[in-house]
Amino acid sequence: MKVLYIGDIMGEPGRRAVARALPRLVSQRQVDVVIGNGENVAGGFGITPELAEELFEMGLSVITTGNHAWDKKEVLDYFPRESRLLRPANYPAGVPGKGSVVIETPGGEKLAVLQLMGRAFMPTIDCPFQVAKRELLRLKQETAAVIVEMHAEATSEKMAMGHYLDGDVTAVVGTHTHVQTADEQIFPKGTAYMTDIGMTGPLHSVIGVKKELAIEKFLTGMPRRFEVASGPSVFCAVLLELDARLGKAIAFERIRIID
Repeated sequence: MKVLYIGDIMGEPGRRAVARALPRLVSQRQVDVVIGNGENVAGGFGITPELAEELFEMGLSVITTGNHAWDKKEVLDYFPRESRLLRPANYPAGVPGKGSVVIETPGGEKLAVLQLMGRAFMPTIDCPFQVAKRELLRLKQETAAVIVEMHAEATSEKMAMGHYLDGDVTAVVGTHTHVQTADEQIFPKGTAYMTDIGMTGPLHSVIGVKKELAIEKFLTGMPRRFEVASGPSVFCAVLLELDARLGKAIAFERIRIID
């Protein structure tokens, strides 16, 4: 099985980059499943039902989110209705949506996706490490192939999760910082790992925001309404090849396309 996992999709430029790059990659690389983080697709903050449907129509099988999951109020009722739209599993019980899903590929193989969120420099929620073990007990009754997305600020927290789950899951991939890291690897027990997939969105920006606005905030310390930048886009993703029966990674490749 081949899985293409797209990093944080930022606003309209990010959606446009997905629309351009995805069909070619799926065809050329024989991709079976496409997953992407969509918490920034609505003008950089949140996701709407309409934009989620747009990404599903482009070919995404699962959309993950993060700390911006509920920025758009219209998505609150959509989360419970759409199992393919995930929010971090370690939010407290009772919040809308679910943190994991099991999908079936056209070839009949099953793949589980579990999303977690870190706590270092992030909202205080339940422990992602303990929640991961609890969720895996349930998910692995259905399939050995499990991909975990760790939506977190701290590199150390992401790395710790990768090593903590080595051998228990197929891959641990990071999102949230919007900066692609160059540490893709397969750990000793067969789990693929990368600290951050990166951003799919405006290339000449500060993590997707107009650079002038970000610089002004750093210079003055004053609140500033951020806007998504324009211009050329970058498409960041990873391509994971896995053995679905064993739940082990076979190959792991970083992808970065500038358009």
